[in-house]
Amino acid sequence: MLDIAANRQARKWSPSELVRRALWETLGVPLFSLSPRPLWAGRRVILRAFGARIGNNVRIHPNVRIAVPWNLNIDDNAAIGERAIVYSLGPIFIGRDSTISQYAHLCAGSHDFRHVAMPLLKLPVVIGAGAWICADAFVGPGVTIGAGAVVGARAVVVKDVAEATIVAGNPARVIGRR
Repeated sequence: MLDIAANRQARKWSPSELVRRALWETLGVPLFSLSPRPLWAGRRVILRAFGARIGNNVRIHPNVRIAVPWNLNIDDNAAIGERAIVYSLGPIFIGRDSTISQYAHLCAGSHDFRHVAMPLLKLPVVIGAGAWICADAFVGPGVTIGAGAVVGARAVVVKDVAEATIVAGNPARVIGRR
């Protein structure tokens, strides 16, 4: 039996994190999402102001949804496409020259369903250098995608993917190598 009351009473965020999240939602998100598409540098500045570690020449579309920017670390030349979801309750690392395509979902948060209070889990997501997360793919909490790997369109990845490996499907399975 689940204990929803215990879950709702649990401290998931420190008071300072709650303030920072409120500031991000009220100030950062509108500035970020209303910026014109070609203003890549402006969005990098906004994310850095909210604690994200963003490399050079990173391109993030203005309609990308980012939950907690200070948990985000993106290396040089990476790109995040239209309407991607970066659910960074835990740390998300996106490697150099990697691509997160439109509608992809990187999920660094879940709940421990084995525990009656279902405590929040903030597990990291790591996307290796040169990896490609294709359109509408889901990468779950605690997953590492190796360097040069490809996650096919609409794939659901809940286990690590080795470098230079191509996966597809739900659940994702190896279909080839790069």
